[in-house]
Amino acid sequence: MAEQAIITTTVNLLQDNIQVSAYLAEPKEPGSYPGIVVLQEIFGVNVHIRDVTERIAKLGYVAIAPALFQRTAPGFETGYTPEDIETGRGYAMQTQASELLSDIQLAIDYLKNLPQVKKDSFGCIGFCFGGHVAYLAATLPDIKATASFYGAGITTRTPGGGAPTVTRTREIPGTVYAFFGTEDASIPPEQVDEIEAELEKYKIPHRVFRYDGADHGFFCDLRASYNPKATTDAWEQVKQLFGQLI
Repeated sequence: MAEQAIITTTVNLLQDNIQVSAYLAEPKEPGSYPGIVVLQEIFGVNVHIRDVTERIAKLGYVAIAPALFQRTAPGFETGYTPEDIETGRGYAMQTQASELLSDIQLAIDYLKNLPQVKKDSFGCIGFCFGGHVAYLAATLPDIKATASFYGAGITTRTPGGGAPTVTRTREIPGTVYAFFGTEDASIPPEQVDEIEAELEKYKIPHRVFRYDGADHGFFCDLRASYNPKATTDAWEQVKQLFGQLI
């Protein structure tokens, strides 16, 4: 299928006293499209996340990437140096699960108000920190398809504290695809096994992908850990997953 021409813009999502910046990409051709929420790494809505948002829109979706650090670091985006990683981790540690879910729902509600977006056909995709947040977002009633890439800490913690995010697996109403690299030191194999076991326990439609030789961040072509083979396969799986929304 030919890629669609798209339009991109930055929008502000308003709720109470909170204003959340978000990057929006949508097909130029009029139509009725599913909505996809793109969830950032610890590096903000940077060039990689904007690129993913655009790639999804070119497939025939309206994609939006809300700034998840808006409360503590408005406009934050950075690269991949050790210093950048430390800064991003610091901001991630300040997030709260309830606020993240609220901001994601805010993005979904924004999409619902766009005339070209289907009102009952939403998915999400997230990477790194956003991979964890995507698993959390999968519990939202509107989310029917979730792609979670190398989300560390799903079995051990939740943003802001409390029971680990994996304990909320029973709340997931849709399908989950989870992607991991076998060389990812931040996500031991037994944690991947635990996630898969919980998905199976609660009969959540799912697939768990383990890529031999792939490390954390394998999907990002701006990082040293980029793995083209794993990325190519994972992208095909994402297209299959989100194709269920059309």
